Amino acid sequence: MRLKFLKDHRLLAILSVVTALAVTLSLGLGWATIGRPGSENPPAGVKVSTTLLPPSERGYSAVVKEVVPAVVNISSTKITKSDTAQLNGPQVDPFFRQFFGNDLFKQFAIPKERREKSLGSGVIVSPEGYILTNNHVVDHANAVQVTLRDKREFKARVVGTDSRTDIAVLKIEGSNFPYLTLADSGKVAVGDIVLAVGDPFGVGQTVTQGIVSAMGRSGLGIEQVEDFIQTDAPINPGNSGGALVDVEGRLIGINTAIIGNSGGSQGIGFAVPINMARHDMDEIIAHGKVEHAYLGILPQDVTPQLAQSFHTKATGALVGEVTPNSPASRSGLQAGDIILDVNGQPIEDANQLRLKIGMMNAGAEAKMNVLRDGKPIALTATLGEFPSEQQASLKNPNSNANSTLDGVSVANLTPDVAQSMNLPAQTKGVVVQEVNPASHAADAGLQPGDVIQQVNHKPVNNVKEFDQAMTSTQKNSPVLLLIDREGSTMFLAV
Repeated sequence: MRLKFLKDHRLLAILSVVTALAVTLSLGLGWATIGRPGSENPPAGVKVSTTLLPPSERGYSAVVKEVVPAVVNISSTKITKSDTAQLNGPQVDPFFRQFFGNDLFKQFAIPKERREKSLGSGVIVSPEGYILTNNHVVDHANAVQVTLRDKREFKARVVGTDSRTDIAVLKIEGSNFPYLTLADSGKVAVGDIVLAVGDPFGVGQTVTQGIVSAMGRSGLGIEQVEDFIQTDAPINPGNSGGALVDVEGRLIGINTAIIGNSGGSQGIGFAVPINMARHDMDEIIAHGKVEHAYLGILPQDVTPQLAQSFHTKATGALVGEVTPNSPASRSGLQAGDIILDVNGQPIEDANQLRLKIGMMNAGAEAKMNVLRDGKPIALTATLGEFPSEQQASLKNPNSNANSTLDGVSVANLTPDVAQSMNLPAQTKGVVVQEVNPASHAADAGLQPGDVIQQVNHKPVNNVKEFDQAMTSTQKNSPVLLLIDREGSTMFLAV
C-alpha cells in the first residue's frame, strides 16, 4: 500500500511539472504575440468586429434619412403698419431741439410700415409640392419662402388656412419632391416611440426622439379646436409646423405648441393629429377653406355633479343651449338633452362632440342617440356650415346683436346649472360661458362663470330676455351690466 501511494505521488508530481511547463510556454507565446511591435493579430480568444451593427440596432438613422428631405424650413415676412412716432415730439427735451433742430430727429422717426420675419417648419406631403404647416407660421404673411434640405429655395403660395385648428397648406411649384406618407393617427397609442423633425431656434434641421405621452389633449386654450397628440420629444420655437413621425417614418402629426416657462422644451409638446390635418388639407385644396359643419348648440361636459342632478351615470355632451333656426333646433334637440353618440360613435364629452361634428361636412346627417329625462330617443340633424361671422368673433348665435358684447356667449341659468356652480337656487340671470380675450367685454373684466342679472338696469332671467335687452341697446354704445360673481354683485361698463 505504501509503494502504491509513493508511485501515485510521483505520478502527480510529474504531471504538475508538465502542466507548469505548458502554462509557462503558453504565456511566453502570448507575451511574444502581444508585445511584438506592429503585430496585427489579436490575442487568442479575443473577438474583433470588423462590421457595423445592423441599422435596427444602431438607432433610427435609416428612418431619419428618409424623413428629413421632406421637412422644410419656412421663412415668412409680414408687413405691419404703425403710427408715426418721431423723436422730436414731446418726449424730446426742447434743449436738444434748440441746438440740433427738428430735422435731425426726423431721421429717427419710426416708419409707418415694418417688416416682421418669422421662422418655422413644414412638411411636404405630396410629390407635387403641397406642404402642411401651422397657420401661425404664415398668418397674414406677405411673402413665404421655403428652403429644402438640399438648399433649394422656393417662393410658396398659401393655398388656405384654418385658424381653428392652426393648420395651413402651402404650394411650391415643381414635381418629384420628397414627401412623407401619412399615417392613421387614430391608431397611435400612448407609449409609441416618435421622432420630431424641424428647425428649432433657426439652428438648422434637428431630430429629437421621445414617446407619445398622451392622446386627445384638449381644453388647453391653445386653439379653438383641440385634439392634440402630446409628446416628450423635445419641441422648441422654430419646430412649429414640423413633422412628428413614427418609427417607420410615417407622418402622424404636425408639431404645434409647447408648455413651458422658459420658452424652450420642458418635455410637454403638442402636435395636431394628421387625421385632422389631412381633413383640413383636403377641404382647403378642394374649396380654398375649411367648411366646418355646424350643429347649433352650446355643449357642456357631464360633470359628476351634473350627472347626479340629471339622475344618470351616462357620459356624453350636455346640450346647454339650442340656437333657434339651427340644424339642432330643426332636429328636435332641446336644452338638457345628453348626446350619447353620433353616427354610432360614443361621445364622452363636449370637446369630442365638437371634434366629431367639425370633421363632418355641411349637408351631412348626424344621427344621435340622446338621453332626455332619463329616456333614450333617436334624432337626426342635417348639418349646416359654420357661420363665418361666428367663427371670427366666437360669438354665441343666441347672444346679443350689439357689437359691444361680441365675443361673449351666454346660457340659461337653470336650477341644475346653478347647483353645479354652487349658486343659490333663487339666483336669476344668464351665465357667461365664454369671453373672447380680445373683446371689449374681456377688457372690462367680464369672466366665464359670471351671472349677468341686468342689462342697462333691465333684469334678464334667460337668454331670450338678454337678447331683447341687447337688441334694444344702441349699437356700439356702452352697456352697463349687473353681474353676480361667486355670490357678490357688481357693475361692469362694457
